[in-house]
Amino acid sequence: MSALILESTLTCPECGHVKTETMPTDACQWFRECEGCKAVFRPLAGDCFVFCSYGTQKCPPLQAGSSACCPG
Repeated sequence: MSALILESTLTCPECGHVKTETMPTDACQWFRECEGCKAVFRPLAGDCFVFCSYGTQKCPPLQAGSSACCPG
């Protein structure tokens, strides 16, 4: 198994604001407020982590081979 990639670049679905961040490995992030337009966005249907829907990398659980985005 390769190392997890924790850096992901999020793109706001409302205004296109882009920011690279480190994904948390101990919690799911269901909501995110854009620093640009202040819109609060949620994951797309089928995802439970904003990085899976709007980031350049899938969340750590999926990268590690889990069948669920955020198990439990």
